[in-house]
This record gives sequence, C-alpha cells and structure tokens, in this order.
Amino acid sequence: MTETFVGRATPNGVPLFLSRWLAHPLRMGSVVPSSATLCKHMVRCAWPEDDGVVLELGAGTGVISRAFLDAGLAAERLVTLEIDPDLADHLRGTLRGVEVLECDARKMLDYLPKRFQGRISSVVCGIPLVLLPFVEQRRFVHAMQAVAPGQGFLLFSYCITSPLPAKKLGLTAKREVWTPMNLPPASVWRYMPASADA
Repeated sequence: MTETFVGRATPNGVPLFLSRWLAHPLRMGSVVPSSATLCKHMVRCAWPEDDGVVLELGAGTGVISRAFLDAGLAAERLVTLEIDPDLADHLRGTLRGVEVLECDARKMLDYLPKRFQGRISSVVCGIPLVLLPFVEQRRFVHAMQAVAPGQGFLLFSYCITSPLPAKKLGLTAKREVWTPMNLPPASVWRYMPASADA
C-alpha cells in the first residue's frame, strides 16, 4: 500500500504519461504533464505553514511534487497519491523519501498513515474532477475534508470558469492564478468550505 522502494521508473516521465493517457484519458485529464510555470504557481499557492504536510492527489509523473522538493520542502512533508499502478511505481522510483499512496482518492483516509493524520495543511489536486458526475465530486470533497478539515484544496484545471459547482458542494471558489504558459492554459482554483469563509 505505502512503499518507498525503487521501482522500474525512468528519469523522463513523459513517455509513461502519454502511455497512461492513452490507456485512461478521462483519468489523466491532459495529454502532457504540467508545465514548470504551473508547478511554480502551485507551490506558491499551497506552501504549508510550520511543519505542515502537503498532500498531492493525482500526482501523475510527479512534476508538481518535484517542484515542492526543489523549492525546499522536506521529502517527509510530502505525500503523493496516484491510482495508476505504473505511475505510482514511477513516483516511488523518482521521489526518494516521499510517501506514495497507490489508491483511489475517495478512500484516501483509509490509506493515509497515522503519522500524517492531523498534519495535512495543504491539498493539491490534479484529478480532472470536472469530468465526474456530481455525486462522485461530492465524494472527493468529503474525502479531502476528512484528511484536512477546514483546509480546503487547490485544483488546477483547463476550464475558464470554476470546474466544480462550488455552492452545491458547500464550497467557496476563487481563481488564484491563470497561466497561459501551460499547455493547455490552466487556472489554479482554491476551494474552501463555505462555513470557513463565512
């Protein structure tokens, strides 16, 4: 479930990303990994306070995770979650010391090791939630709120408007960043529990 061994990863994750996109296009949400510009915005918007831990959902080939590490975040303060076994194996082989959870994000509380529970201060989501029916979006939101109560989450998306029906999900939505330098151009949305913003 949560191993840190060196897998059969390759240094360049782009071919792997493309192969997994071809196998599961709706799960991946994009043909190419996120750009360096988008990764920097995500790091700036989601940098944790004090000794808080960052949780990345749908880590893919780990480009956002590596941006956090390159910015100085200690590996033991980063948890990545990936449902695709090949991508999870790639993450284990390239993100030394980072906790890699291979599971469905809707069940993340069942997989999150106890040493991280109560310490998640930032949640970054790369899962294409806009493609899911409302009932599944709600399950994702409940799962995120369970592991990081009151913290909300950041979601990057290629939608011009909010990719989630925030009010129906009990959330507030704010677009933090729009970057035309990503392919395709992307926005970073911050979702917070509506009660926390009242």
